[in-house]
Amino acid sequence: MSHILGVKFTDYGQVYFFSSGAFVVEEGQEVIVRTEQGMGLGKVVSVEPSEEDGSGVYTPIYRLANEEDQKTRQENDDLARDAFRFCRKCVSRRELEMKLVDVEVFFDRSKMIFYFTSPGRIDFRELIKDLVREYRTRIELRQIGVRHETQMLGALGNCGQMCCCRRFMRKFVPVTIKMAKEQNLFLNPTKISGICGRLLCCLSFEQDAYEQFHKECPKTGKRFQTSLGMARVIRSNFFKKTVTAFMDDGSEKELTLDEWQEIVNKPPSEETLAAQEASARPPRGRTPSRSTGRPRQQRPMPAREENPPSASQPEVRQPEPEAAPKREESVPQPPRERQEKGAGQGEDKKNRSGRKPRRRRKKTRQPKKNANSSEQ
Repeated sequence: MSHILGVKFTDYGQVYFFSSGAFVVEEGQEVIVRTEQGMGLGKVVSVEPSEEDGSGVYTPIYRLANEEDQKTRQENDDLARDAFRFCRKCVSRRELEMKLVDVEVFFDRSKMIFYFTSPGRIDFRELIKDLVREYRTRIELRQIGVRHETQMLGALGNCGQMCCCRRFMRKFVPVTIKMAKEQNLFLNPTKISGICGRLLCCLSFEQDAYEQFHKECPKTGKRFQTSLGMARVIRSNFFKKTVTAFMDDGSEKELTLDEWQEIVNKPPSEETLAAQEASARPPRGRTPSRSTGRPRQQRPMPAREENPPSASQPEVRQPEPEAAPKREESVPQPPRERQEKGAGQGEDKKNRSGRKPRRRRKKTRQPKKNANSSEQ
């Protein structure tokens, strides 16, 4: 019975699956497999039993690795280190803006791949000629990003452990700043960025759990009618799965999601409704006005005279002082209406500047004097 083998060619590379075929292979052994780019030496990282229907889906391995294959791999590693130093000298001599990261040599030395990083495009045609002239094989210069560079070199993360991309991650997942906001993290670039300068890959690990929590959790800042009265959600805790609400009486209550759903779906009691009506009712002795809702102020009554005039004594009226002559007030006249489009040009100028337009004198033609005529 054949098994499905998970083979990895490098420590940071992806896992490829092959069929064991007629060989008995255990986890940790090295095998020779045939790939699209030639023969390769890989290490078995997983062994799983295969189904009968899927026996022909995976490519079988070529054979098990022996001591000669181990020596060949060691020679390829030495050749890769030598090619790395030689390529760096060529880059510095030609003054190219590129950083060499790693060199990979195929098992049968049919091809060599040089990985590098660069801020832009580079003309490395002369560099390829130097490498081909030195090693006499196919040369490929492959530009990679800063994340792949960290994956190849390895580094320690903010948590103190080996970077996830080097340890177990094989494919990069897109990470956005929205994930940091939903996880209530401080948007400090030094705190949410990794060694590579990009956002932390671990932000995507718990994103599904946060999205599920936000679906069940009420929106922060919204008011709800509950069985305990009106409540406003002020914060939520993902780790405790709780919600903190601010009640109308000024107290704060921390409730689990189950307790929150229970008080929201349950109608308010009669005592709660009575307390709400009492708080909304104005105090006694004050009548709210219609416009502002404030109590009306009573106007003071006029004081009564102590000795009112009797009916028998006639009331003596003092003569009223003569009124001062009124000044004639100038009545503002309405502004003049604009002239219609058919009005004359002179009238428009008069309305605008306030001056009367000057009339042009008509030139009269005088009869020309005859040169032959003589004055008498």
